[in-house]
Amino acid sequence: MIMLKEARLIDPATRVDAVADILISERKIFKIGEDLRWEASLMARAKGERLEIIECAGLVAAPGLVDIHVHLRDPGFTYKENIESAARAAAAGGFTSIVAMANTNPPIDSEEGILYVLQEGRRTGIRVYTCATITKGMEGTELVDMKSLRESGALGFTDDGKPLLDKDLVREAMRRARSVKLPLSFHEEDPAYIRESGVNAGPAAEALSLTGADRQSEILLIERDCRLAKETGASICIQHISTKEGVEAVRRAKRSGVRVYAEATPHHFSLTEEAVALYGTNAKMNPPLRTEEDRLAIIEGLRDGTIDFIATDHAPHSPGEKERPFMEAPSGIIGLETSLSLGIMELVDKGYLSMSKLIAKMSYEPARFYNLEAGILKEDAAADLTLFDPALRWNYDKTESRSKNSPWLGKELKGKVIMTFCQGLPVYDGRGRLSKTERSDGA
Repeated sequence: MIMLKEARLIDPATRVDAVADILISERKIFKIGEDLRWEASLMARAKGERLEIIECAGLVAAPGLVDIHVHLRDPGFTYKENIESAARAAAAGGFTSIVAMANTNPPIDSEEGILYVLQEGRRTGIRVYTCATITKGMEGTELVDMKSLRESGALGFTDDGKPLLDKDLVREAMRRARSVKLPLSFHEEDPAYIRESGVNAGPAAEALSLTGADRQSEILLIERDCRLAKETGASICIQHISTKEGVEAVRRAKRSGVRVYAEATPHHFSLTEEAVALYGTNAKMNPPLRTEEDRLAIIEGLRDGTIDFIATDHAPHSPGEKERPFMEAPSGIIGLETSLSLGIMELVDKGYLSMSKLIAKMSYEPARFYNLEAGILKEDAAADLTLFDPALRWNYDKTESRSKNSPWLGKELKGKVIMTFCQGLPVYDGRGRLSKTERSDGA
């Protein structure tokens, strides 16, 4: 039995933000209230259990975070990451639920692929889910059997990593997805407007003697898919949005009643194309980092509800791959362990979002999108929660991921996950490393 004493409990689902004790028993949140020490002691004695009391003054207890955009690289690319290592990184970042993308080798387009991810996920301490592809083999020509894949456990469908260019195929995919009542998620980059991927068409590309990826590559596909979603009534998600025009297209579509959702990554609301000169291939991603105006538009989209979720797009690559020349290196960075800190530093501390709103974007809202029993912290709910210190400064000097491709590795960040619990069990305990950190408020 575990009691979290005097934590600042933030639960966006129930709109609670108050100091309270949280009693965890039998893998659930047994009770929330004030001064539960005596009651907890009596209960533990009656059950013959040991009571662990964790002093939480100054710490936030929030629902376990939910990341709906994670590349596990398993099967097929396990030298970059596997399901077990990704789950460790997720737990260290405060995540108790993650949703895998389907661009593995082979792609997740069959019952066998889905069952593999789910079975391996059950071996970890957290909840691992998966999407299936929209098209067979991610070849963009033939749709998968969505009904059978839903029955196998797929949460939704995405060819993330590859855009779908056939308008008629996308329309039919939306019709089928609506019939099985699952969402579609889209990677919006039309290659017709991309000379070289991974860098914005602008000063950053010019410095590398490149043309780069024009913003129209994203804008036009977002506008197309919003129109098709309105026509078909499908529920869609625009992945890793990067342009101010893309944000505005989603905003207009929402106002007209389209069932469109959008996600933003921490790197797109924290960095601009100028980071390419600083971090090289660790600032190369698809879609690319863009301008300061785009970054601020993404933040405004998060603030006003146009953008529904913060998702990491955790994309591990080996050091050897990222050490290649810029045009030969793959795109993407890892992000599970830094997402919460960047949200605190860039969104909360700068006054764009409240802490409760940040937690909602990282837990309750993504859980609701996929109808997961997650993202809520109340009595009798599963004890999936993260305990973090929003004021703690720490050095991101190691990672649980198999890869190290992050521009923040070796940097000081603010806001540290202290413990993560999934189904009442501690799956991450960072208390042993606190001697290497210090609170920014001097406490």
